[in-house]
Amino acid sequence: MENTSHIELRDVSHTFDTDSGPLHVLDKLSLKIEKGSFVAVVGPSGCGKSTLTRLVSGLMIPQEGEVWLGGNIVKSPRSTVGMAFQNPVLLEWRTILDNVLLPLEIVKTSLNQKQREDRARELLALVGLEGFEDKRPSELSGGMRQRASLCRSLVHRPEVLILDEPFGALDAFTREDLWQIMHELRREEEFTCLLITHDLRESVFLADQVIVLSARPARTQYVLDVKLGDNRTLEDLYTKKSVDMLADLRHQIQVAQGRASDEVAA
Repeated sequence: MENTSHIELRDVSHTFDTDSGPLHVLDKLSLKIEKGSFVAVVGPSGCGKSTLTRLVSGLMIPQEGEVWLGGNIVKSPRSTVGMAFQNPVLLEWRTILDNVLLPLEIVKTSLNQKQREDRARELLALVGLEGFEDKRPSELSGGMRQRASLCRSLVHRPEVLILDEPFGALDAFTREDLWQIMHELRREEEFTCLLITHDLRESVFLADQVIVLSARPARTQYVLDVKLGDNRTLEDLYTKKSVDMLADLRHQIQVAQGRASDEVAA
């Protein structure tokens, strides 16, 4: 059978050297993410979720095991990956349009300057920032800056989008607004998405599948298939199906933290 995995980790282990000694973060972690899917990763704090994003993006190479992306072993940073973080990290001396255009100054592209700007303006309009192209980051709210950050991560049409808690610092209403914008972006753009989050509601609303990591050193502890459909709304989070899924995920996190009364061996 043909392997349709877009992202694959094969027995990945990684240890950091710290002042207090070795810190074993990942232990023979294996997972597969299919092309075009949206997968969220949750787990106890400090279990290695952000390390996972650096490995998939090629910013870090695992000490043991292999990371595969699009059928190739990842050995260096990949231009086919877009990333957005909790801090938008926009350059204050550049306009919002110029911030979004930044990846196209680094990644090789056949687009001329007008085509690049058209692409950036298209994305900004899609996330509700039309008319703000010439503003500076300091003139925008936190939610607006994060929208611009999402546009920047997608402007070069990456095959893989990595989101490392991009909505975590926002207020609840802004966060939910951006969740809905992510659904719109997914309908309009073609990418495979890996989301790192601490918010279980966010994982259920956005993802096709939620992977729960164990406590450090992390392994795949549990996988939940989210069956809410492509046209889900915020109201769907209050249905019995969603409530049951959230309860299931909370239990798995408690197991990972060793706080569940019926904890089982990994």
